Order: sequence, then C-alpha cells, then structure tokens
Amino acid sequence: MKNTVKQIVLLFLKNSIRMLSLLFAVSIISFALVSVSPIDPVQQYIMGIGPVSEEQRAEIEAYWGLDRPPVARYIRWLSALFRGDFGTSLLYRRPVTEIILERFQNSLVLMLCAWGVSGIIGFSLGCVMGMNQGKWQDRLFRKLCYFLSSVPTFWLGLVFLLLFSVRLGWFPVGFSTPIGMRNSEVRIWQRLHHLALPAFTLSLMSFSDIALHTRQKMIDVMNSAYVLFARARGEFGWTLFVRHGLRNTLLPALTLQFASFAELFGGSVLAENVFSYPGLGSAVSAAGLHSDVPLLLGITLFSTLFVCIGNMTANLLYGVIDPKIREAQS
Repeated sequence: MKNTVKQIVLLFLKNSIRMLSLLFAVSIISFALVSVSPIDPVQQYIMGIGPVSEEQRAEIEAYWGLDRPPVARYIRWLSALFRGDFGTSLLYRRPVTEIILERFQNSLVLMLCAWGVSGIIGFSLGCVMGMNQGKWQDRLFRKLCYFLSSVPTFWLGLVFLLLFSVRLGWFPVGFSTPIGMRNSEVRIWQRLHHLALPAFTLSLMSFSDIALHTRQKMIDVMNSAYVLFARARGEFGWTLFVRHGLRNTLLPALTLQFASFAELFGGSVLAENVFSYPGLGSAVSAAGLHSDVPLLLGITLFSTLFVCIGNMTANLLYGVIDPKIREAQS
C-alpha cells in the first residue's frame, strides 16, 4: 500500500513538472507570436475612445510598456502572472481573470456535458459494432461515424440551429439563459434547455473517433485466443462481453476520451460562436477579432492548463487502474 501511494505521488510530481514546463514554453511562444503579429493593441484601443494626439499615444504605449523591447515586456508580463495579474481586457475593460472565471463556468458545463455524452455514446456504439462485426449494425454505425467525423462542427451546428430552433422551435436560438432575465431568476431547467443543443452538437464532434477505436479494440479482443477458448466453454453474447470484452476495451477508450480534451476545447470555440453561447470560445474569438492581447494570452494559458490537467488526470487514473502502467511511468 505504501509503495502504491509513493508511486502515485511520484507520478503526480513528474506530471506537474511536465505541465509547468509546457506552460512556460506556451507562454514564450504565445508572447512571441503576438509580438511579431500585425496586431496593434494601441490602435484598437484608440479606435474605441476616439482620436488622440501623438503625445497621448506615446503615454498609452508607456503605460502598457509597449515602448520597451520584447524581452523586457515578456519579463514584466511573466512577473505579473506570478502575482496572479493577467492584465486588463481592452475589449471588456475588466480584469482578464474575472472574464476567464466568469466565462469558464459556462464553458466547463458545456464541455463536461459534451465530453460525457460523447464518451458514453462512442463507447457504446464501438462495443456494438465490435460485437457485431460485418453485420448490419456494424455497417450502419460505421457509415454514421465516417459521416460525422468528416462534417465540420460549425456546419453541423448551423444545420441543428436551423432545424431544431428556427423551423421546429424546440430549442432557443442562442445564449445560455433567456433574454431579459436576471441570473438569479433563471431556473435550472431553463439553463439546461439552452445548453442541450450546443452540448449535443459538440459531443457529435468526438464520439465517432472513440466509437471506431473501441470497435477495432473489441474486434481484436473477440479474435484473441482466450476468447476463442471462452467460446469453446460455451460463453457467448452478453456474458462474453462482460467477462472479456468490457475490461479489455475500457482502458483504451478512457485514454482516447481524456486525449479529446484539446479537440473538445477547440470545437467549443466554433459551437459557442454558432449558438452565441457566452463561454471561453466566444471570448477568445472576440479577443482575436478586436486585438485584445491580454485576454488572448490569458485564455491561451488557461486553456493549456485545462488540457494539461485533463491529461494528467488520465495518467493518474491509468496508474490507479493498472499497476503495470504505474510502475512503468514511475
């Protein structure tokens, strides 16, 4: 027991060091890309307040530190990050941390719902296809997975929006709450009603990969020697699946499910813009279009941290589930 706890702690420390190294590298690359890009945050800020003189423009650049070399600006920005100061958004005129925390609540609910639905549907369909290789269930679901994996998220979202919201009127056109209502007045079922269509659209983006991967793993298990021996003993159907198929395909599906965090976050940017859902995806799009550099850098680091935590959680779960993986990783 003590060795197991020690191995998990060492695994946690190793993953934490890797995560911090990756965050540091992402901060350097992101800041460098913003510095060499044609984005002029001062010009965007001036466009919002009206014409200013050259002296006033120079004072704004000095206030933001844009008159310094890029290395000095990066060191200043990094030191502010260590103090928990991500800067002030040029678009919303509010601290970046407040905007990220406010928008992340909506995005987290959206991504968790889509992540859970995609994992359940993908694993279930993959098991059905693998257990019925070559039959009509396998052919039908495979064609469905191939179709959904090739369809862009924004196009699928627009089709669902036109069909279920505009034509049928089953779901709201957009937003996370009804228009004109305070947050304290909104009920849970109203939030779920606004969440259902974006979450379902986002879940269809990643479940096909999990389904096809699980199908192939299930086929490999069903063609293995120990399953052939189990068939010879009279096992078949549901008993064969529970005793041999489920446990041998669950871990690879779990690996792919946690690896889809980055893809899920990228898809949420498109889904939130299509459905006007106020999350991090719509915030990062607005930051890019309006040259809001502090907000853009803040969301980039936060999204990297979110994906790293998801991958680290997966690695820790592998170590808990499979002792062989824990010993190899530690």
